[in-house]
Amino acid sequence: MEYRSMGPADQSIVKRLKRIEGQVRGVTSMVEQERYCVDILHQISAIKAALGKVQNEVLKAHAATCVEDAIRSGKAQEQRKKFNELVELFGRVKR
Repeated sequence: MEYRSMGPADQSIVKRLKRIEGQVRGVTSMVEQERYCVDILHQISAIKAALGKVQNEVLKAHAATCVEDAIRSGKAQEQRKKFNELVELFGRVKR
């Protein structure tokens, strides 16, 4: 079974990732400039939070595309496979 991409969510996710990329570059500069560790840690926390939001968006997009396609296929084996995959992903994401 072929799966489609995330769809319209792609562009907002790319935009968020580019923003995160800039934040990571900023942290690299802070380390190179030997900035105050607490300030660096604050930025790292912000990056982790932003990545968590991206992760949730990708998971939602997966459920709205790949999992939905499996459900619509009517194939029980494919549905179980995608359901199990989704449950496993939720477990990993929420750790």
